[in-house]
Amino acid sequence: MIQALKNIWAIPELRRRVLFTFAMLGVYRIGGHIPTPGIDSAALLRMFEQQAGTVLGFVDMFSGGNFSRLTIFALGIMPYITASIILQLLTVVWPYLERLSKEGEAGRKKITQYTRYLTVVLSVVQSWGIALWLQSSSAGGAGRIVLDPGLKFQLMTVLTLTTGTAFIMWLGEQISERGIGNGISLIIYAGIVVAFPNAVAATIQDLSTGAVNAIVVLILMVMMVAVIAAIVLVERAQRKIPIQYARRVVGRKVYGGASTFLPLRVNTAGVIPVIFASSMLAIPQTINQIQALQDIQWVQNAMAQIEYAQPLYDLIYFSMIIFFCFFYVSIIFNPMDQADNMKKYGGFIPGIRPGKKTAEYIDRILTRLTFGGAIYLGLISMLPILLISGFPVQRLPFIGSTLDSIVPRFLTQGLNLKFYFGGTGLLIVVGVAMDTVQQIESQLIMRHYEGFMKGTRIKGRRG
Repeated sequence: MIQALKNIWAIPELRRRVLFTFAMLGVYRIGGHIPTPGIDSAALLRMFEQQAGTVLGFVDMFSGGNFSRLTIFALGIMPYITASIILQLLTVVWPYLERLSKEGEAGRKKITQYTRYLTVVLSVVQSWGIALWLQSSSAGGAGRIVLDPGLKFQLMTVLTLTTGTAFIMWLGEQISERGIGNGISLIIYAGIVVAFPNAVAATIQDLSTGAVNAIVVLILMVMMVAVIAAIVLVERAQRKIPIQYARRVVGRKVYGGASTFLPLRVNTAGVIPVIFASSMLAIPQTINQIQALQDIQWVQNAMAQIEYAQPLYDLIYFSMIIFFCFFYVSIIFNPMDQADNMKKYGGFIPGIRPGKKTAEYIDRILTRLTFGGAIYLGLISMLPILLISGFPVQRLPFIGSTLDSIVPRFLTQGLNLKFYFGGTGLLIVVGVAMDTVQQIESQLIMRHYEGFMKGTRIKGRRG
């Protein structure tokens, strides 16, 4: 490990890339301390302390604490991710985008340009919603959060937060082009990791004051190690389908005759289904902020059932993750196209007829892998909710009281932890770290240097 780090600094180009990446992440962290004008930061922080353990706490975690302070980077990179997902889904149903996706580099640049435009539109909508929400919120009777509410504050908030998101998007693209790793992923990584020391300090303080039992903290540490091990295991796991290429004689040259394999990852969809499911569940709560809906009783009753950490919310969240896993994999991987490409170049799976039978065979294996990956993603994503709030079965209609007397209390009430570095955060952090280390190791090996691990290769999520 020490020798590999020395080798990084010994290569001028790699050293420049690493330093540039750190510099851009430093700029991102500096921007995270510039507040949005017109906000009482102390009142806003008190409100977030009251909302600890809710969905606001997790949104704040992914933004690196920018949301609770409402800095210029409060929206983070989520509008860009949402825009990318929307454009990727539209590629399947919109022939124009489908043609662009098949035009190589020129088409990719055009789609990237559309993604930027959509990011700005989403940022405007979300920042306006945040401005309206802040104007109608209070910190538990401790005063208004917005010092001077009105149209001027709304326009200033929209301009500030939208510009901040556009700047973060530019930083991510610069890191991807001139640095090491995927820029957008590293920005999300930095936003999550920066909250880790504060979470550790808060846990230690609760432990010293007796607010949290030492056994609970020990359970938390054991579960974190187990989750990290499970993430590394599953993210590296893949099913290798053997492929044999027939020999072809073209003139005096012989092509093919080689054996290779088609790698199918267990978690092909990555973390996209989790992000998409969270975004979809946030839509009803966002719409519920409309004042006209506040007086409709049945709407409020329905919204109360799908609030964060409610049983119905947990069940819908888990089900949507499974659905979006299959949906997203069906978009990014087409077994029929894979079978046609293999047949075009003379490849076949031993024992399977080329063409339709090969596509059906690949689809059958991919479906099984996707189901396992979906269950894995659902369990990892539900872990922090269960640790903090548990699964309150007593709130289920009809059977709630019966189940409450059977299910153990630590499952129904949670461990009451204020530790937000949970399953989804660990999934992103470990995955991005593996990808980045893999890219650095590839650069070292390409220049005939030893990688991080002798005699083996570190495989990232793409490897």
